[in-house]
Amino acid sequence: MSRVLEDLLELLKLEPIEENLFRGRSQDLGFRQLFGGQVLGQSLSAASQTVPPHRPVHSLHGYFLRPGDASLPVVYTVDRLRDGGSFTTRRVVAIQKGEPIFSVMASFQGEEPGFEHQTKMPEVPGPEGLPTDLELLGRKAHLIPEKIRDKILCEKPIEIRPVTQQDPFDPLVLEPVKHVWFRADGALPDDSRVHRYLLAYASDFNLITTALQPHGTSHMHPQMQLASLDHALWFHGNLRMNDWLLYSIASPWAGNARGLSYGHIFTRDGRLVASVAQEGLMRMRPPK
Repeated sequence: MSRVLEDLLELLKLEPIEENLFRGRSQDLGFRQLFGGQVLGQSLSAASQTVPPHRPVHSLHGYFLRPGDASLPVVYTVDRLRDGGSFTTRRVVAIQKGEPIFSVMASFQGEEPGFEHQTKMPEVPGPEGLPTDLELLGRKAHLIPEKIRDKILCEKPIEIRPVTQQDPFDPLVLEPVKHVWFRADGALPDDSRVHRYLLAYASDFNLITTALQPHGTSHMHPQMQLASLDHALWFHGNLRMNDWLLYSIASPWAGNARGLSYGHIFTRDGRLVASVAQEGLMRMRPPK
């Protein structure tokens, strides 16, 4: 296991500090604000630690309420709303400086038989031979602001290989569709909850940037302000984050400084294991 992946797993474990109360460290990715995937993964970790392992999470729906501070820890409070015969429901609030920065509802369900169908996996090239996102950014390293260059180009716990490639420093006008292969960069424990925490963490990547593609701009534009506003994630089956997964994303709409994106996550053999929906802020600020 790589050092950065080990650090991420430690980040997602959380420290129990009282009944239904947890504390998590924060991750500095080069920006002052917290990465939304961190609070998604940590909130799911907090909720899951109050639910028996035989009842895994099947969905979560959250709102990002305030920008988080990457220099401070986050406290998570868990409300045990319901422990039913088939479903368990938890509400988690992430808190910094005494104020909520994120709130999520998560639902858990044991395995049971039922009708099955799924959408078909898109036909795209496999991950072999594709450059990673870090390799693509490294080719334009001189254009990345020096104060964040090391953070952006450092080793990452999630390896990402875009099928749809867009130069963030010279963006083209593209259809609002993106396909990306990703996996955890190393071996992982054989604990299905850990793999779901990591998927929640990684599910926040690439959604808003897909909604930017038809507008010929990118997250590297100096006047661009981007932020996740809400996030929904459904788990459809077991998955392993250290195997390649395909994230297939489409943005059907943008307007009023917001963009909506949907995503489907498939295994290499075409099994749909998760679906995602997110609305994000896409605001072009006036130049200073």
